[in-house]
Amino acid sequence: MWSGLQADVPLAVVEEILLNLPAHQVVRVCRLVCQEWKELVDSAAHWRERCRRERIQPCDASRTPEDWRLFYFLTKSRRNLLKNPRAEDKLKGWNIVENGGDCWAAEENRKPFPDETVTKCFVTSFGLCLKQQLIDLKKEGYNAAFMDQMQPHIRITDWYAPRFDCGCQYEISVELLDRKKKPICTFQPDKVFFEQWNDEPWFEMKHVFKDYGPGVRFIRFTHGGVDTQFWAGWYGIRVTNSSVEICPAEER
Repeated sequence: MWSGLQADVPLAVVEEILLNLPAHQVVRVCRLVCQEWKELVDSAAHWRERCRRERIQPCDASRTPEDWRLFYFLTKSRRNLLKNPRAEDKLKGWNIVENGGDCWAAEENRKPFPDETVTKCFVTSFGLCLKQQLIDLKKEGYNAAFMDQMQPHIRITDWYAPRFDCGCQYEISVELLDRKKKPICTFQPDKVFFEQWNDEPWFEMKHVFKDYGPGVRFIRFTHGGVDTQFWAGWYGIRVTNSSVEICPAEER
C-alpha cells in the first residue's frame, strides 16, 4: 500500500493524507517509508499546518515555536505533573517537610467534592504539616530550549477545606527553580485561616505563571497547614486534587 502511494501519488496529496492520520502513526510508521515522506514529516510546515487545523496556538503569539513538532506533542500530552494528588495511594510520592502533631494522614472526604471522582484527601494535625514535590521538567519531557524559548504558562491549582468543628490554617508555596534549584519566581499567597463552626466548604487556589523568563528547570510545590485549636488527631486543613500543568497552547 505505502509503496504504491509513494510511486503514484503526488507529494501534495501524500501531505494531505498524512495530515489526516494520527500524529503518532505519522512519526512512527509513515516517516520510515521513504526519504520524501521523511522530509514531509520532519518539516516545520507539516506540524505548523497540523496545529492550525487543530486550533493549537502558542499562549504568547509573539513566541513562535522553534520546534513545531515538539510544541504539538507537548500540547497534546498536557497532564498533571504531580504524583498522587488525590491521596489515592496515601502519602506515596510526597516528601514530608513538616509532620507535626499526629502527623499527616489520608482519609475519605467528609463532604462531597465538586468532582465526584475525588473521594479522598490529605489531612493535617495540631502541629504544622507540610508536604512537597519537586518536578524535574527535563525528565517530564520539557527540555531547556523549549522552556526558555516558549515560556509556556504553568497552571497551578489546589483544593482545601476545613472541618466544621475546628479552626485551621492553610498555606501553599510554588517555586519555579533554575538548574541549581534557586528560585526564579514564587507564588506564595497569604495563609488562609478558618474559624471554628463553618460549613466545611471546598475552596480552590489557582495561579498561572506567565513571562517568568528563561532558566526554569524545576518546579517545587509545597502545601499544608495545621489546626489552630491544638486538638489531638486530624482536625486541621484538608487538601486534595492538587495540580501543576505546563500549558504551551492558549486555552480554547
